[in-house]
Amino acid sequence: MGTGTGRRGMLAVAVTVVCAVTVLAVPGTAFARSPEPTGPASPPAATSPSTPGATGAPSATPRTPAPDKDLQAVRAKLDALYHDAAVATDAYNAAEEAAEQQSAQIVALARKIVEGRDRLAELKERAGAAARSQYRTGGLPDEARLLLSDNPGQFLDGTGRVRQGHKATKDMLGELTQVQQDLEQYAKDATAQWQKLETNRKAKATAQKRVEQQIAAAKKLESELEQEEKERLARLEAEAARQAQTTWLGTGVLTGVRGKASAQGERAVKFATEQVGKPYVWGAEGPKSFDCSGLTSQAWASAGHGIPRTSQEQWRQLRHVDVKDMRPGDLIIYFKDASHVAMYVGDGAIIHAPRPGRNVTLAGAGSMPILGVVRPDA
Repeated sequence: MGTGTGRRGMLAVAVTVVCAVTVLAVPGTAFARSPEPTGPASPPAATSPSTPGATGAPSATPRTPAPDKDLQAVRAKLDALYHDAAVATDAYNAAEEAAEQQSAQIVALARKIVEGRDRLAELKERAGAAARSQYRTGGLPDEARLLLSDNPGQFLDGTGRVRQGHKATKDMLGELTQVQQDLEQYAKDATAQWQKLETNRKAKATAQKRVEQQIAAAKKLESELEQEEKERLARLEAEAARQAQTTWLGTGVLTGVRGKASAQGERAVKFATEQVGKPYVWGAEGPKSFDCSGLTSQAWASAGHGIPRTSQEQWRQLRHVDVKDMRPGDLIIYFKDASHVAMYVGDGAIIHAPRPGRNVTLAGAGSMPILGVVRPDA
């Protein structure tokens, strides 16, 4: 999502924005390991005569693994945190895209202002030259000099020149006025775009802080799990996804779906497939990492068809199609707030960038709640 040097320079001089955002308080869980002592070691306890072989304090009792019902609660909490991070990522990406567009418009307006000022200086010089010429002829206008002429031929020739001169002067004055008005409008437009840019920079900073907070809270929660609990949690997540996919397929939703990818769709699917295994990084759009909409937007860009950057704008702007009509290359939008997007690759499967800590992967299209399907090359 890089911008040109001029736009980076324009963005670099923007006022630093400090955004106060409430830090998410993460409730403690029952899975935290008791902290090890950090101070000096306590002296060993005296050995009791009634406990032969005792040489010190008894060893810590291993913590009982959390039951699956508690891990389900952890999974729900993690899902909520990562979902909120995804929503904030979409807000960040939207603000980033808008800021890039606005900075480009500011640069374009700046060029117009420079060109307008040069043209204004040129017109003023021409007007000054005309005034100096009139001064050298005694201040008499062309019409007066014609009336004083006693040569009929010269009078007639002069009349045509006077008319041409009048038109040229009128055109020059009209252009001078228009250039001045244009410069005023360019200045107003540049000011408006700068204000929008600052607004979006603030929105971007707020969204960035929110993303970082949610991801940090999720990582903290995961870090409090024992390794065995992490493994069981992963199995629970995989089983939930499998069941959701089985239920979705069981509805017969794919019965009769035989849509064939377009030529551009095939190129988009090829690009997405080649990214499998690369890590999810929020705000990223390649080449080494992606977020969900970064993957889908870059896949279609590689196919020669630009689409909106965020999953919410992809849902809002692209043509909606029925699931029964979908074909490889179409995008499936997930959750009621359109906070996640994946590329349909056929046979009930998708390729997507799931969330922080995961890699671009192949998954079941029905493993998450589907909002709808959109077609970039409709």
